[in-house]
Amino acid sequence: MANMINKELFDFQADAYRQGEFVTVNKEDVLGKWSIFFFYPADFSFVCPTELGDLQDHYAKIKELDCEVYSVSTDSHFVHKAWADATDTIGKIEYTMLADSNGKISRFFEVMEEEAGQAYRGSFILNPRGEIKAYEIHDMGIGRNADELVRKLEAAIFVEEHGDKVCPANWKPGEDTIAPSLDLVGKL
Repeated sequence: MANMINKELFDFQADAYRQGEFVTVNKEDVLGKWSIFFFYPADFSFVCPTELGDLQDHYAKIKELDCEVYSVSTDSHFVHKAWADATDTIGKIEYTMLADSNGKISRFFEVMEEEAGQAYRGSFILNPRGEIKAYEIHDMGIGRNADELVRKLEAAIFVEEHGDKVCPANWKPGEDTIAPSLDLVGKL
């Protein structure tokens, strides 16, 4: 897998499900604000609803950060709707659920597991220009933590706004950052 930092989002168009409606999403819809692309293997599965529910619990905070969430699986938008209708956890989701039935989005983000026809659990933070600034990829059985995803989003926003400062491990807004300089080498 190649390094994906600063890789720019490709021109895409996808059917999606959002709060009881079918919509179409493309690259232009994503640009202009921060975004999270949150890949998961399949609707009607086991770990996936726990992650999507956790992400929904953090969605208000993510929106405050001028960021939009796009969950993505290789299921169709019809299956997303059926899952939302059948499952209370998924029925509460307010963010957009992209359908990647042909796998193009999953392949662009290098999370497609071809034999299964499903995506690994990948989380990607993109800046308003559509450039990947942070990402992680987990095997299908390993769930993610939305608290940490939000923390990484906050750090990415801070670094974008304050290019002369960096965020140390476990940094949270309001805590000290580091201004890299020669006099700090070997002293941290």
